[in-house]
Amino acid sequence: MTLGSLFNSEKERRAMIKTTQNRRQFLSATTTAFAALIASGCVARGASSASATTGEPFAGYGPLVPDPNGVLDLPEGFSYRLISSLGDAMSDGGTVPDKADGMGCLDLGNGEIVLVRNHELVPSDDAGGEIAHGFGTHNGNIVPGGTTNIVLDAETLAVKREFRSLGGTIRNCSGGITPWGSWLTCEEAPTGPGQRYGDGLAVNHGWTFEVPGDAEGLVEAVPLRAMGRFNHEAACVDPETGYVYQTEDRNDGVLYRFLPNTPGKLSDGGRLQAMVIEGLPDTRNWDASVMPVGQSNTVSWVDMDDVEAPNDDLRIRAAAKGAALIARGEGIHMGDDDLYFCSTSGGAKKLGQIFRFVPGRGQGPDTVELFFESESKDQFDYGDNLCVAPNGHLIVCEDQYTEVVDNHLRGITPSGEAYDFGRLLMQTELAGACFSPDGKWMFVNAYAPTRTFAIKGPWAA
Repeated sequence: MTLGSLFNSEKERRAMIKTTQNRRQFLSATTTAFAALIASGCVARGASSASATTGEPFAGYGPLVPDPNGVLDLPEGFSYRLISSLGDAMSDGGTVPDKADGMGCLDLGNGEIVLVRNHELVPSDDAGGEIAHGFGTHNGNIVPGGTTNIVLDAETLAVKREFRSLGGTIRNCSGGITPWGSWLTCEEAPTGPGQRYGDGLAVNHGWTFEVPGDAEGLVEAVPLRAMGRFNHEAACVDPETGYVYQTEDRNDGVLYRFLPNTPGKLSDGGRLQAMVIEGLPDTRNWDASVMPVGQSNTVSWVDMDDVEAPNDDLRIRAAAKGAALIARGEGIHMGDDDLYFCSTSGGAKKLGQIFRFVPGRGQGPDTVELFFESESKDQFDYGDNLCVAPNGHLIVCEDQYTEVVDNHLRGITPSGEAYDFGRLLMQTELAGACFSPDGKWMFVNAYAPTRTFAIKGPWAA
């Protein structure tokens, strides 16, 4: 989305946090780190997409069954539960804010899991109650964006606690979990005093913040400035290297990589880079299909300077250094040895693309391929947040706004076959898909009015 739609479209198109004493150390061993990632259901794609019972290629869970409540259609055998809604009373005295977007699930131990949920709020939106402290203000009032934490019983999904965990930010779009048990929440709002849409703001926005999963209330809002100031969308962490990959929701965005000075301690600073694809400066396939599906491409990286980018020109300077253009980079999720990220409007039909990136990790060059490009609205239309299910399938949340909004959850098998998984009957987008640690439940948000659902069913092995 463009900065020009920052505050006034229908959707309004859209350092270290003070830690508690029991925060975990960075998980350096691959197996341990990967176990932490499984807590969000985001694992690498499987070796095949064959049905466990028939051996035949997986074609989906069957037709969607109309929901008698008129909320969310799902395949036969699947059901949903409503976990949280706009205006619900929270345990801190506030109420659940609107515009629920990106979300991650973490294991707290002691039979508890937590959902850390973004709220893509702008200064004119209701915060859901007074915010005691936060990062920025607008005309002297703390701006309402941030996160809420929902602590659930891991077995019953009973809500045990629900509270605001971050305040004073603008348009917290998506983010990503870390192997050390926190959520990176990203501002899609590079604005500030003297800038477009910056009237009344006290500080520059457009940063990444960190929220511990085991937070017990509102945390200190400290921007991770070394990770760059731009139109942030989502982030994910490679558990072996500690590198953080970040997407940018702009028509001429790029993919960034942050190399922390201290893996697991992002506030110690580090180096920000942009992705260069050998011989391919533009991945969008808008004018011509220059990036075919399935072709592996060698990747290199260019260092970025002046990463706090007061002129919001980081992507422009990256492209001048050879960084590959990506059409509205949005959801990104890390697996075991690869990661996937979504381009909302990429492709010849401008319906969306999904890329697969494989880090070399010192054993060879990084590579990237175009994993999937939508050729029809029946495959997917404007994919946004995505995650990787425990069975290796991608779950993609649609984010298209037409006169009659008709957004779906789309599945994509490891072999690249798309299928319908869900259809939201509310006039809004789907966001924040993630899985419980045991893989039984998938959580997802309806954006506005806020609804957070838990979906259960016969997931394919």
